[in-house]
Amino acid sequence: MAKNNQYETAPTRPIWSGALNFGLVNIPVHLFSATNPKGLDFDFLHKKDFSPIRFARVCKLEEKEIPYEQIVRGFEYRKDEYVVLTEEDFQKANVKKTNAINILDFVNESEIESIYFERPYYLEPGKGAQRPYVLLLEALKKTKKVGIANYVIRHREHLGAVKAQNNIIILNQLRFPNEIRKIGNFDLPKEELTQKEIEMAKSLINQLTETFHPEKYKDTYTEELKKLIEEKAHGLTPKPKGQFPKPTPVSDLMATLRASLEKEKTRQPIRSP
Repeated sequence: MAKNNQYETAPTRPIWSGALNFGLVNIPVHLFSATNPKGLDFDFLHKKDFSPIRFARVCKLEEKEIPYEQIVRGFEYRKDEYVVLTEEDFQKANVKKTNAINILDFVNESEIESIYFERPYYLEPGKGAQRPYVLLLEALKKTKKVGIANYVIRHREHLGAVKAQNNIIILNQLRFPNEIRKIGNFDLPKEELTQKEIEMAKSLINQLTETFHPEKYKDTYTEELKKLIEEKAHGLTPKPKGQFPKPTPVSDLMATLRASLEKEKTRQPIRSP
């Protein structure tokens, strides 16, 4: 049975604690996740009898399960030869990076392409750090800049964008350029469009344009999935909801755009709560 993986309160324990470096100023901070996934949590079951599947940590040599406290982290530097690393070793590799978020540069946020953004965090000031924290917060607001920083969390170096949002400093984790896949050999279109087609598509976009209010957009699929689960739990056979979208034929493109424009004229805008 699916379980609702939701929690409403903010986490009480930080993911990481250290310093936020701003020039020669070190600001003690605590790092908290800014996201709270609301999806359903599914279990893996044995198809034969629906009993839950348990994943075990098994030693390849002894072929037996090993308790967590007896497991260490190692790097295979030659075939079947490992260097074991302790938590202290990960710190020793770069003491500063493992204990600080180091602002390297300041840039305009608009210069950062959306493909680089990965995960947001909240930064809370540590004990006695309120004044320097507020100083950086206000300076970021006044200059409308974001700080590009590097830091190490969970044994990996990350790139981040430090920005002011309302009355808190946000750290947006960024991807490094070498983590972005190149476009490659995609079958991208090279169609020549008529001015009329472009103008009609622009009209449709303009007609659908509204002020962004994120609270008005809901995860309706999860609710629909819950209903399906409820039906199956009561021995019912769920019926497919909706229809599979069919590609619009090129010959019907203008007619479909025109029909879309007419339909949107009567559309009631989605109201924010």
